[in-house]
Amino acid sequence: MSETLIRHTYSRSVTVPLKLRPSKPAHRNLSINGSVRSTKVITNGIKMAHSGRSGKANRWSLYGKTALVTGGTRGIGHAIVEELAGLGATVHTCARSEDELNSCLRAWEDEGFGVTGSVCDVSARVQRENLIDNVSSIFNGKLDILINNVGTNIRKPVVEFTAEEFSTLLATNFESVFHMCQLAYPLLKASGVGSIVFTSSVSGFVSLKSMSVQGATKGAINQLTKNLACEWAKDNIRSNAVAPWYIRTSMVEQVLSNEEYLEEVYSRTPLRRLGDPTEVSSLVAFLCLPASSYITGQIICVDGGMSVNGFYPSHDRF
Repeated sequence: MSETLIRHTYSRSVTVPLKLRPSKPAHRNLSINGSVRSTKVITNGIKMAHSGRSGKANRWSLYGKTALVTGGTRGIGHAIVEELAGLGATVHTCARSEDELNSCLRAWEDEGFGVTGSVCDVSARVQRENLIDNVSSIFNGKLDILINNVGTNIRKPVVEFTAEEFSTLLATNFESVFHMCQLAYPLLKASGVGSIVFTSSVSGFVSLKSMSVQGATKGAINQLTKNLACEWAKDNIRSNAVAPWYIRTSMVEQVLSNEEYLEEVYSRTPLRRLGDPTEVSSLVAFLCLPASSYITGQIICVDGGMSVNGFYPSHDRF
C-alpha cells in the first residue's frame, strides 16, 4: 500500500441484487446478477444463503452468515472475501478504488459469490460511518462477522517520521479498526453470534527493522483484541486476530524484490518460504466458523515459525 492515502469525501455503495444459482456447487450458490450499479444501496435483492445441514456439517459452514471485510480487493483481504464467500457467507467489502472494486465484483459474480461493495477510505471517520450505515441497511441491522483487515506501513527509523506520517499510520492501522468496532457493535450484538477478526502482524510481537511505528499500532490491535474478547463476551461477540509475517502480496513486492533481503527473510523463517494469502484467509475463516466458538481473545501468528525462531548457526560445526 502506498504511503500517501487517497482521500475521498464520500462513501459510495456499489451493490447489485443477488440470486440463487443452482448450477453452482452448494457452497457457491449465490451470484451477483447484472452490471455494477451506482451509489444507491440495494437491499431487497439480497437473499441470504441457508442450508438444511445439521450437526457436524454446520460447524464447518458459514451459510446464512453476513460479513464485512475491509480492504477486500487486494492481497490478504481479497483472499478473505473469497474464503468466507466460498463457505457460504454473504459478504460486503470496501476499497478506495471504485475501478478496482468493480473489477473484483465482476470476477466474484463469475464465481457465483454473494459479494457487494462500497467505495470507502476507512482512515476517514465520516466514510466509516457511511460504510456501517450501508452494511446495516443491506444486512437488515445485523452483522455476524467483522474483518478489520485494512492496514499500511511506512518503513523508516523512528527519528525520521514526520507528524503527518505518524498520524497516517495511527489513523489507518488502529483508529480505524477501533472506530469500526464501535460502529459495528450494535449489529454484532443483534446477530447473537458475532465474531471480529483483526489483521495484525508479527511486528506487534517482535522488533523488526524500520517498523517501530507500524509495530506499535499492531501491538495496540493485539491488546484491543484481548480486551474486546472480555468486554463483549456478555453479548456473545468473540474477538481474535491473525498476525502474518511476510505474505506474498503487492504490499511487500518492492521490499522482497531485493534477493539479498529475501534470503535474509528466508533465514529467519524455519519453513524457508513466504506465506500465501490463502494461508492467512483459511485461519481467518476458521475463527469465524461455529467450530471455533470457544476461541476468543487470541492472536495467532501465521509466520512459518518466524516468531518462535531462536539462534541457529548456519554451519554444522557451531
